[in-house]
Amino acid sequence: MGQQQLLLIVLGVIIVGIAISVGIGLFGASSTEANKDSVTSGLVNLGANAFGYKIRPSTMGGGSNSYVGYTVPSKMQTDDNGTYALSGSPTVSQVVLIGTSKINTAWVATCTVDDSGKTSIAYGGW
Repeated sequence: MGQQQLLLIVLGVIIVGIAISVGIGLFGASSTEANKDSVTSGLVNLGANAFGYKIRPSTMGGGSNSYVGYTVPSKMQTDDNGTYALSGSPTVSQVVLIGTSKINTAWVATCTVDDSGKTSIAYGGW
């Protein structure tokens, strides 16, 4: 009877260890997805800011139907989840923005904002 109880205790410890390791793995995956979603949200907000610049008249500090001259506002260059910057120079009809994760700098999202303000996002490394 003593060996059977010892075997059940060892089996219970093994099962608890496996459960803890699976839980840690799931938490890491959830954290990665949350960071990806937050960087995506930051890029979409930045894209909306760029489009607002494009449609604003030059007399009001805008681009007068052009992205040329747009710069990322200093308050939008970084947040708790990532850093954001322009990729190349904005053209009349398009601006490309890059968001880099603060968790892993190999995780990069690229957001392209077209002439109508539509954003498209591509992910690398996630």
